[in-house]
Amino acid sequence: MLSVPVIELKPGYKTASHVHTPLGGVLLQKGKVLLPRDLDILKAFMIHEVEIDFSADSAPLLDARKSSKETEDHTAASRASEIEQPNSAQFHKEYERMLHLLKSAFQSVLAAELPIYELRHQLEQLLKQSKSYNVLTFIPRNMNEYDYLFHNAILSALTAYCIAQWHGLPQKDWMQVAFAGLLHDIGNTKIDPAILYKPSPLTDEEREEMRMHTTYGYQQLRKTSAINEGVRLTALQHHEKMDGTGYPFRLNGDKIHIYAKIVAVADIFHAMTLNRRYKKAQSPYLVLEQIKSEAFGKLDPAIVQTFVDKVTQFHTGMRVRLSNDKIGEIVFSDRQYPTRPMVAVQGEIINLTQARHLYIEEVLT
Repeated sequence: MLSVPVIELKPGYKTASHVHTPLGGVLLQKGKVLLPRDLDILKAFMIHEVEIDFSADSAPLLDARKSSKETEDHTAASRASEIEQPNSAQFHKEYERMLHLLKSAFQSVLAAELPIYELRHQLEQLLKQSKSYNVLTFIPRNMNEYDYLFHNAILSALTAYCIAQWHGLPQKDWMQVAFAGLLHDIGNTKIDPAILYKPSPLTDEEREEMRMHTTYGYQQLRKTSAINEGVRLTALQHHEKMDGTGYPFRLNGDKIHIYAKIVAVADIFHAMTLNRRYKKAQSPYLVLEQIKSEAFGKLDPAIVQTFVDKVTQFHTGMRVRLSNDKIGEIVFSDRQYPTRPMVAVQGEIINLTQARHLYIEEVLT
């Protein structure tokens, strides 16, 4: 083991210990075989020396690996395979089935009983394929902006299901949390479509009517069996705020059901990242930053932290478009600034924690 100045490092060297950022985060893992891009990252973080393993089986590995370029290409392909999950076609198929069933159920709910068992079965089929669901990158196929309500419901169900697992809820709650996401806005079926789809700002009277969707939803779900009270309360409480400024009852944090707190985070994320008739979709990374700023007082900060940490955890190697329209690839994410990773653009490493005027505009699949 020998400490080598960064300027003397070569692709193919192998790290003998973890390399840390100045703030203590792990930049490169012990045993990492250095690629040309890793050398750029070390320089960008102003790392001066790295401990290198020069044992007999670890001395420059370039020849053994043919070339660092081939290694880098292989790594990129591996990352791509992680991002492009298997069975994505089946996931899209189950998603479409869920969409058609939910539209039919919502459109007939005022005249007929909610087909809860059919919805549960299809939701289970969709969740079986959830390994193909990536919160940041998934985009429904052939999305019609008039179907926003249904897409938001399905995506909120999928994301709430993920958050419930990540946040440590018991397994018996996972499906019920997904149901809570799926049905949280069912009260909108009683709102006048002229108000629901109005492209211009609502009047005070119309805004009050829109707010009634929470009460309408709870009333509709009270007569529905096979769901628990948490699902019903989510329809009622998903617009309540931790500081008591929400509606309809201005409840504060400890009086809001955990399902409602989870679905509120999922609902806000998808409301801001889906195209609507009167509002263009925003960058998922920019939305994550806005959600983090809402965490104190409005949303449950622990749930927000869980959500942001998890959805940004496995995205090294992902291609993104920055707000200046340049295409790059995420090369490092600092856990302290998960929404502002380092991005390689045409041979240059851009640190978004320093380049605050830039942000990730779009995640490219």
